[in-house]
Amino acid sequence: MAGSTPASLSADAAPPAPVSLAAEAWRRFRKHKLAVISMFILGALVLAVVAGPFVWRVPINEIDFTAKLQGPSWHHPLGTDDLGQDILARLIYGGRISLSVGLAAMAVALLVGVLIGAMAGMASGRVDAGLMWLTDLFLSLPQLPLLLLLIYLFRDTLKAAFGAEGGVFIMVVAVIGGLRWMPVARLVRAQFFSLREKEFVEAARALGAGRARLVARHILPNAMGPVIVAGTIDVASAIIAESTLSFLGLGFPPDVPTWGRVLFDAKDYLDIA
Repeated sequence: MAGSTPASLSADAAPPAPVSLAAEAWRRFRKHKLAVISMFILGALVLAVVAGPFVWRVPINEIDFTAKLQGPSWHHPLGTDDLGQDILARLIYGGRISLSVGLAAMAVALLVGVLIGAMAGMASGRVDAGLMWLTDLFLSLPQLPLLLLLIYLFRDTLKAAFGAEGGVFIMVVAVIGGLRWMPVARLVRAQFFSLREKEFVEAARALGAGRARLVARHILPNAMGPVIVAGTIDVASAIIAESTLSFLGLGFPPDVPTWGRVLFDAKDYLDIA
């Protein structure tokens, strides 16, 4: 190393560039093959419902009684309903609503779950016990009856404040997301308990990093991989919950063709093989 200069030595000893939270989360997310496959399926659905109206331009509310209850054809690939409306067009339109509800509810669940899980994971004693008691309390509640009760109580108030569709959207997202944060909180808490004793966290603490910096720069990025996987699963659960509400008549107005509403309209025409 006789030919080395101080400048080259300092360059070789330079620490690596810090990895952003998004880059670290994506690196860990790619390790879960099932989650990656689910992401591509979700992406295909999003692409279909976003680009579908530009490709399939049949109006969703065009009524044609001469074409009602038709089977699949070139003009109606998925057939028509009892009003002669094209089912494919209604499914594409309803997919935008169902996916929007699913993604928004997932964001609410992740936000609340990460916040409570991080607080419990970094704290100890009474704070951790109290937050986990609250989590267990919400987990013990029957979610579907509670979901129906909350929507029945606050539906008219939110409709009057934000309109028929806007009020229902806010209500459904808030209720579904507010009842699905508990598994995320427990997962984040377990990740924090495991990571806060790691060597790199101890080294950062020895260098004078405060609790907020430890969480934001060292612990949370390493805990986000499993959290994102859980979030993708919550999207499907939220879509099913929204479809259940629409099927039971407590979701969006009847003229809005969500996936649950399309299923509700078709239930009277099911044949037993």
